[in-house]
Amino acid sequence: MLFSLFNLSANPLFNLLFILIYLMVVVVSLTVHEWAHAWVALKRGDPTAKLDGRLTLNPLAHLDPLGTVSLLIFGFGWGKPVPVNEYNLTRPKSDGALVSLAGPVSNFLFAFLLALLVRLLPLGSVLGGLFYSFFLILIQVNLALAIFNLLPLYPLDGFRVVLGFLPYSLASQWSQMARFGPYLALFLAFTGILGRIISVPIAWLVSIFLH
Repeated sequence: MLFSLFNLSANPLFNLLFILIYLMVVVVSLTVHEWAHAWVALKRGDPTAKLDGRLTLNPLAHLDPLGTVSLLIFGFGWGKPVPVNEYNLTRPKSDGALVSLAGPVSNFLFAFLLALLVRLLPLGSVLGGLFYSFFLILIQVNLALAIFNLLPLYPLDGFRVVLGFLPYSLASQWSQMARFGPYLALFLAFTGILGRIISVPIAWLVSIFLH
């Protein structure tokens, strides 16, 4: 995604401004995602993330260097994992799934609220057009974060969501699949399949949100 920003204009200052905006967008989106994990964990009985300083909207508490760079360059990434002690949760198995689901859901909700705001922008003005571009990127990045993290591949949120809702007899078998997750994710990323998996629903959701 970042590479495409360099081709937006022949004006290098405009490109630099757009890249800076994109950096801000990535930081905000990852922060919202990880904060949501920490908030739901606390609500379901586990204060571990709060005690670790993760129940904050300070981006420095949530950014993972590799995940941030991946989101900047490839359009999908992750933040620093939020520590969760499932034994503190009211219902460890199902609440663990809810904690995992909280991150992607927060990004979907954020994207939807931003889309509502975009509808109010005066697009006929230069300033309105600039804000529209900013919010559009913010919407796309949040949708990318949500969809990517919902993939049922360890260590993504989707893997733990599936684990939490499976019966115990199947959950143990599903857990054994965790070791294959990182390799499959890398394969999908480097073959370009992952980008196509994510881009199609993003385009579909953007068209629904903004039209």
